[in-house]
Amino acid sequence: MMKDCLFCKIAAGEIPSNKVYEDEKVIVFHDIDPQAPTHLLAIPKEHVASCGAITPENSPVVAYLFEVIARVTEQLGITEFRVVSNCGATAGQSVFHLHFHVLAGRDMTWPPG
Repeated sequence: MMKDCLFCKIAAGEIPSNKVYEDEKVIVFHDIDPQAPTHLLAIPKEHVASCGAITPENSPVVAYLFEVIARVTEQLGITEFRVVSNCGATAGQSVFHLHFHVLAGRDMTWPPG
């Protein structure tokens, strides 16, 4: 856990969140500034700074996180959604803890941003 990391504090239960799913490895919760009718954040509890910090050692939790995203969206009846991860400040990353935005409930344009 990184002492000053917002998502580490959420994962540790120090900051409340509107959880959709949680187990010993990951947590999925509603974004506090939703950009779509459904906007979830899926994070590993282990601190990984971004997609650029994925290694052979921590990649199993990333794969598991995608399994959880598939399970959670199915349970919520969501069949069409977008998964986004911003990597670095100029790409829009504001919390430097790996997280995936799960967006659904509206048409998604392409290219994004």
